Amino acid sequence: MSVTIKDVAKEVGVAPSTVSRTLRDHPSISRETKEKVRKAMDKLGYVPNVSAQNLANKHVNTIGAILPVIGSKERKSNPFYLEIITAMNEEASQQKVTLSIASGKTQQELLENVQLMYRQKRVDGFIMLYVEEDDMVLDYLIENKVPFTMIGQPYKFHNEASCVDNDNQLLGWTATQHLVDKGHERIAFVTNNDHENFFRERFFGYQKGMLDNQLRAYPAMPLITPDDFIALDDFLKEEQPTACIAIDDMFALRLIQMLNLSGFKVPDDISVISFNNSIFTSLLHPYITSIDVNATQLGKTAVQEFLLQLKEPDAIKKRVIIPHTLIENETVLNKK
Repeated sequence: MSVTIKDVAKEVGVAPSTVSRTLRDHPSISRETKEKVRKAMDKLGYVPNVSAQNLANKHVNTIGAILPVIGSKERKSNPFYLEIITAMNEEASQQKVTLSIASGKTQQELLENVQLMYRQKRVDGFIMLYVEEDDMVLDYLIENKVPFTMIGQPYKFHNEASCVDNDNQLLGWTATQHLVDKGHERIAFVTNNDHENFFRERFFGYQKGMLDNQLRAYPAMPLITPDDFIALDDFLKEEQPTACIAIDDMFALRLIQMLNLSGFKVPDDISVISFNNSIFTSLLHPYITSIDVNATQLGKTAVQEFLLQLKEPDAIKKRVIIPHTLIENETVLNKK
């Protein structure tokens, strides 16, 4: 049979409440008594019942990390989420809490998993790793006053959501300005994601950067359907851009392949810059010039902010901005 608090108390000759207070490192118990209790625990092989302690504390010390609906192979293998989750897990360990993943093949399945985790008290709340418009998961969290933090900027509920994010408009502007500084004027924005908020913010930053330099901003070029590939090929031949901004590094590799198939060499004919500074920037030559969004700091800060919100539920919600860094590699040609 397992050793109980009563067994430890009997071994030391103290009340069970003294053992319980020792477990919580309560200041009312002397250092001498604490040492005796801890030695008895080691001797008897006592293991604290974490579940019982969590119930007493009204917290289960577990954070749910909500992944986006994984609808494509590219999204499944995107290193951004792995880097974020790894950082969150490391920070959670430092904070003496654990991480649990919520995922789903559809939005409805994801919502049901989130609801189940929270109703069964398996988590204290959630960190959302994505932002989408008209999201039923976010609606559920808000309507039921579930503690949560987001990585990204929501479309709505700005005052009700605690957020950790980059300044994605500034990211788009920075990428554009870097290309302009290198002598490029005909710059296109190419993406395989045209619905999430970070795309809209980065594209807006591109538009502002072009406007600031009195240059023509092109409409965003989606590369999602077979027709889009044909449209991109026509665009390249008609407009003859000298540079492209890709929505992220993984997509940048695909874009470079497309450019090569269309007869363009990177960076000699067309320069490419992207975002995230992931492992994909250095898989093949030329290495991709990219803007590092500091995914590790995004993940760690999200855990810290969630725990602050959990501790002080009435505290004002805030948006924490993580700075970025431009990493110059080989895919941007200096035309000056």
